[in-house]
Amino acid sequence: MTYAYEDFEPGSAVQLSAHTFTREEIVGFAERYDPQPFHLSGAAGEASHFGGLVASGWNTCSAMMGILVRDMVGDSTSMGSPGLDNIRWIKPVRVGDTVRLTVRVLDKRVSKSKPDRGIVQTRWEAHNQNGELVLTVDSAALFGLRDPADPDASAS
Repeated sequence: MTYAYEDFEPGSAVQLSAHTFTREEIVGFAERYDPQPFHLSGAAGEASHFGGLVASGWNTCSAMMGILVRDMVGDSTSMGSPGLDNIRWIKPVRVGDTVRLTVRVLDKRVSKSKPDRGIVQTRWEAHNQNGELVLTVDSAALFGLRDPADPDASAS
């Protein structure tokens, strides 16, 4: 499906695919971007309050962004995002965890200054294989209207 502004309905949710975290990915990401000890080694993770190696929250966010692009945004009228808010790392993500992304539409509106596009407010919810919520992110994204000349199609 090619997503456009009109396809997002407040209150709706779309379940996207999942990502399984490996030790190599967790450590490799940490070495490059977040070299805190509990992301780098099992021993350091064991000695921490986490009790084992855990993925960086940024690693989890990046994996969820990859899912979002592959499953939804890559084939859409997306014009990018002005930003993310309220990133919450709720539970640690560990080696072998499989995390699935759900995107909930909170609100949307057509831009007053550029009526060929709209702003879609969403909340990302990432759950592990046990159904436990591990991450939430509030996002605003710009999407082109499929038919900007049709005022009924863009009404929210």
